[in-house]
Amino acid sequence: MSYEKVKEYFNSVGMGERVIVRENTIDTVESAAKAVGCEPAHIAKTMSFIQKEEPVLIVTAGDAKVDNQKYKARFHEKAVMIPGDRAQALVGHEPGAICPFGINEGVRVYLDISLKRFKQVHTSAGSLNSTVTLSPTELETHSASAGWIDVCKNWNNEG
Repeated sequence: MSYEKVKEYFNSVGMGERVIVRENTIDTVESAAKAVGCEPAHIAKTMSFIQKEEPVLIVTAGDAKVDNQKYKARFHEKAVMIPGDRAQALVGHEPGAICPFGINEGVRVYLDISLKRFKQVHTSAGSLNSTVTLSPTELETHSASAGWIDVCKNWNNEG
């Protein structure tokens, strides 16, 4: 059902052709980059966190890692990932297929600035074998993002 929600949304905004079903499972940055034919950095990975019992998604570049100190400074709490067995219920997508589209109501989405350096990024489209290609501006628009944040490291030569 997750893929269908994402596909339906992109069809409704005239961008359905950008949602591609791939032959292989693409549940990691590396497998997604191989399937799409790009560098891993160009994969927009969606990380799922729990804050005060509420789900929060942070979309980052494939080569970026969440920096615990930056995360705590931004959100005033420790970064705690949503357990895999709770992802579907809290977010609306299964682990490996989490994306910022077609999610449950009330899930906040943030975009990390590590994505802004690219003209295009590729993210999951709600299933373990689908992707959608967007510019960072389109990603912001179509994910109903709460804004751009800086909570990652290792993507711009910082530790």
